[in-house]
This record gives sequence, C-alpha cells and structure tokens, in this order.
Amino acid sequence: MHRIITITINPALDKSTHVKRVLPEKKLRCEEPVYEPGGGGINVSRAIRKLGGDSSAWLLAGGPAGEKLCDLLKEEGVDYWLGQTKSWTRENLMVMEDSTGDQFRFGMPGPHIEEGEWKQVLEKLESLEQVPEYVVASGSLAPGVPDDFYYQMAVIAHKRNFKLIVDTSGEALVKAAGEGLYLIKPNLGELAKLAGKEHISAMEQEEFAMQVLNEGKCKVLVVSLGPRGAMLASKESGIHYVVPPTVKQQSAVGAGDSMVAGIVLSLLKGCPLEEVVRYGVAAGTAATMTPGSELCRKEDTEEIYQWLSDHK
Repeated sequence: MHRIITITINPALDKSTHVKRVLPEKKLRCEEPVYEPGGGGINVSRAIRKLGGDSSAWLLAGGPAGEKLCDLLKEEGVDYWLGQTKSWTRENLMVMEDSTGDQFRFGMPGPHIEEGEWKQVLEKLESLEQVPEYVVASGSLAPGVPDDFYYQMAVIAHKRNFKLIVDTSGEALVKAAGEGLYLIKPNLGELAKLAGKEHISAMEQEEFAMQVLNEGKCKVLVVSLGPRGAMLASKESGIHYVVPPTVKQQSAVGAGDSMVAGIVLSLLKGCPLEEVVRYGVAAGTAATMTPGSELCRKEDTEEIYQWLSDHK
C-alpha cells in the first residue's frame, strides 16, 4: 500500500497548443497539441513523482479521454486506481499565443457522476486493509457529486486514522472543514469564507487563520499568498511566513498542486512544519519557472529550497 493516496473526482485530459495569434472569426492554424493528465489530485501525484516520491492516484474517469488519461499516467510511471464512469471525462484546452506570450485557458465542465460511481471511492477508502498515512483530496467536484463529499471523506479519515489534506474551494471546502481534517491550503478569499467573513485584508489574515484553527476546522493551515509565498498557521508552531525568491516566471499553471506535493512529501519524512511549508513553497515556485502546464522540476525545487533555508 502506498503511504500517500491522492483523490481526483473531476479529472481532465489537458490539451495544449500554440498559435501565432488568437483572432475572432478566423481559422487558426495550431501546432500539434500536447496531452497531459490533469486534475488536482492527479497533478499532485505527478509532481510527487517528479520530486522523487511515490503515491497512488485515485480517479473517476470514462470514455476515450479517460482511457488516454490513464495511458499518460502509465507513461509517467504514476500508479493509479480507476473508478470507471459511464460519462466521458472532460477535456480542457490551453492555447499559447506566441505573438504576445498570453495564455488562453478553456476549462470544460465535468461530466455528471452517478451516486454509485462516487460512492465507490468512499467505500474503497473505508475498506482498505492497509491505511495510508496521508490522503490528498484535491480539485473541484463533478456534477452529481454532493458538496459534502470531502466531509464524508473526512469522517472516514477520523475513523480510520489517516491524515486528510484537502485542497478545494467553495462549498466543498466550507463543508469539509471541521471533521477530521489535518491540513487545508486556502487562498485569502477562501480563508475569509472559512472564517465566516465576506472579505479579508492582509492585516486580518493572522487573526482569521487562528480563528479557523481554534474552531477546530483543521490542525494546520497553509494560506497561499500567490507570488508572496505562503503563511503557515498551527497551534503547534504559531504563524510563520515563507517568501520565495524572485524567479523568471513562465506560467503559474500547476503551482498550487506542486506546492501540495512538496508539502505532503515533507510531512511523510517527518519534517517540522516550517520546513514542510518551505519545501512546498519551493516546489510551487519551481512550477512557475516551467512553460505551459508543466509542473515543478526537482532540480529547481531543491535549489529554491536551499535558498529559502539559507534566508529563513
């Protein structure tokens, strides 16, 4: 049994291509597309693999796009478990405009998932003979999957005694918080919702983070601050900030998933929380240095992590 399992309920087959210029009502001549497996948990597993770790990616998928997605995971050496769906897996499209360097990202809605299909994930998780140490539930929920899906997963985490990390947004995050969650990675807007507020300022973020912890919504908060890095909040370590160095950024796609991969790998090694977030920020920053939807590279991550360690 893998010590880390990632779960993706709404995966995607990501297609990316280049075009000289995006123009309306014109036939646009695109370059040969590149296909990649996509979706929150899947990207976390892919980034874990790139960083030298190992995990099992659980996903719900169906149709030709689902088959292609699984083939791509095999090619990357990522172990996976497939829950078959009747509906076809969605395909997303990213177009790079070479004349400007702009990215155009077209995200498609997920297919409708039937009750028996999403319930098989919970049933499998609850019946595992060997319990993983960490489960990462990441990404949006597909149509048909209830908003409290991650909450139901948290109940199982509490019962089976594994540490659940949730990286999502909206009602799925709000409903999950408070039942057996170990770590969540909200941005400032999501932190405000968790604290029951409309908006949050930089001056209030520490207060609201501690409020969320005191209300028992999770044990560890890693608040994503974009280019400014991240804020760690826990009762154990208090408040700490990790500010990354300035790097030449090419694309922010995959930075959040790479950060989660760095975090869970460091947790598995038993590192102190400050070190855990430092490595997570290093992986997230490294992902911004790669083109298109490419995730972090290990050599970049290690170099940035060393810099952060020297400048802590």
